[in-house]
Amino acid sequence: MPRPRPLLLAVMAATLADIILAADPAPAGPAPRPPNFLLIMADDLGIGDLGCYGNKTLRTPHLDRLAREGVKLTQHLAAAPLCTPSRAAFLTGRYPPRSGMAAHGRVGVYLFTASSGGLPPSEVTMARLLKGRGYATALIGKWHLGLSCRGATDFCHHPLRHGFDRFLGVPTTNLRDCRPGAGTVFGPALRVFAAGPLAALGASLAAMAAARWAGLARVPGWALAGTAAAMLAVGGPRSASCLGFRPANCFLMDDLAVAQRPTDYGGLTRRLADEAALFLRRNRARPFLLFLSFLHVHTAHFADPGFAGRSLHGAYGDSVEEMDWGVGRVLAALDELGLARETLVYFTSDHGAHVEELGPRGERMGGSNGVFRGGKGNNWEGGVRVPCLVRWPRELSPGRVVAEPTSLMDVFPTVARLAGAELPGDRVIDGRDLMPLLRGDAQRSEHEFLFHYCNAYLQAVRWHNGSAVWKAFYFTPNFAPAGANGCFSTHVCLCAGPAHVTAHDPPLLFDLTRDPGERRPLTPEAEPRHREVLDAIDAAARAHRARLRPAPDQLAPRHLMWKPWLQLWGGGGAGGGAGAQDDSGHAHGDGSHAHDDPGHAQDRGDDDAHYGGHATTRTQATPR
Repeated sequence: MPRPRPLLLAVMAATLADIILAADPAPAGPAPRPPNFLLIMADDLGIGDLGCYGNKTLRTPHLDRLAREGVKLTQHLAAAPLCTPSRAAFLTGRYPPRSGMAAHGRVGVYLFTASSGGLPPSEVTMARLLKGRGYATALIGKWHLGLSCRGATDFCHHPLRHGFDRFLGVPTTNLRDCRPGAGTVFGPALRVFAAGPLAALGASLAAMAAARWAGLARVPGWALAGTAAAMLAVGGPRSASCLGFRPANCFLMDDLAVAQRPTDYGGLTRRLADEAALFLRRNRARPFLLFLSFLHVHTAHFADPGFAGRSLHGAYGDSVEEMDWGVGRVLAALDELGLARETLVYFTSDHGAHVEELGPRGERMGGSNGVFRGGKGNNWEGGVRVPCLVRWPRELSPGRVVAEPTSLMDVFPTVARLAGAELPGDRVIDGRDLMPLLRGDAQRSEHEFLFHYCNAYLQAVRWHNGSAVWKAFYFTPNFAPAGANGCFSTHVCLCAGPAHVTAHDPPLLFDLTRDPGERRPLTPEAEPRHREVLDAIDAAARAHRARLRPAPDQLAPRHLMWKPWLQLWGGGGAGGGAGAQDDSGHAHGDGSHAHDDPGHAQDRGDDDAHYGGHATTRTQATPR
């Protein structure tokens, strides 16, 4: 028998090795750890307020750094031009009408902590999804999505009921009335709402009087007098500071307890940034989701002495620059803890700048929406096109720019997929995964159409077709005075009523690629595809409405009105009671973990000279 040749043996051995390796591949390396998430949201910040978006006069070095080190999105869109519906959409990935967080009336946000409306417990937030995957979760700052339903301490809408393990912040929002000397929202503009709020105030007064008379609730005399005075304020007095609004609605919560009443703005930005840094330190060994929701730059404006008077744009500019400092403070904590590479950082604003915001002498107190028309409260681009910066050193190339249409709702499915969480299968999720665009794997947004709601009313539709981005308006706000860039007579544009909006049939059409400022509506004569584009948009709107099953209106007048039995009286937070639990049944409320990290005192940034310390005053409520 002839001996096998050496070359043949080598080939046979190599082939056999390939077969063995193919059948039993070598074990792969460990899968990358799921990322941490630091989601930062400003309040009322305009896209034109940041240096990385072209501002030359405001100093925003930390946000500009994020833009250099990450990806900048230039057509990122709020799902609504007001705080409450936009934030609901952000946390759930769904258009506001799907959760009932879109008003059919005129008032589209919560003004009182003792309102019964809020984000329904049936909604699934990104915090709840990630908590189920073992993430530590926290909300630091503004909530504005409701508090309680039937009793002052049931906390059915509280952040702890929506998947957050930790909450330090304000349950509603930062209004002028929350800061002495900053003015009031209960002035001439409120007269426009007389049919709603005046009736709600009257009903509240009657309910309080009845509850006090029947002994059902301890209703202080100042609450009765304040509500009566508020009714007078609708028709005359400009100030609501003396009406009891501030102590009843402007307070800081530590989980389920009231930590400070009324809110002390001295050192507040520092306090929120410190709390965020402390959360990062405590959870550096496990994955986390931190939602840092600044009160800046909503009025009332505030800044500590180190920032007050430093900017070129008055109190508003001071607020922007202090907020930027707060961002830098938390980014520095990531660096110090060695977490920057493993953490996806996302920054945005809940909607555009409030252009109608004026000071007592008529000075401008709102921000800049750059070249874009309109602002907060309407769906012109200035109201919904917001800054967006995303950094994740492990995965994203620095310095990229994405100009495709994207939405705040996209964060929900993006975070869920990266964390390995399954999206809820029993509801429509309107957001789309951002990662293909952010990585550069895709050049086109998955959003062919985006729908722009003004409260519960579909105001405009955006169509990304080919290289063009079309936008059709079914109605537009009536700016006042004529020729202005906002609704100064009502403080914010309204969504319904012939005095406040103009309907368009056919819809008003713009090509945002050629006219991003929405100055030149297209005509059939100027645009040959005019009818074709409108037909496509109309078909998409009909299909969207067919799939839309709106939930009960959480912003109906009965849910907006102030209810004495929902008010946390006195120092009130809930320390006990059946309602004082998060969505997993764990009790909260003593706040004892607020500042127990031994390294907390040493966790300081380079800008400490701007700040003094802050005091903490915590009081407990008696459940009612």
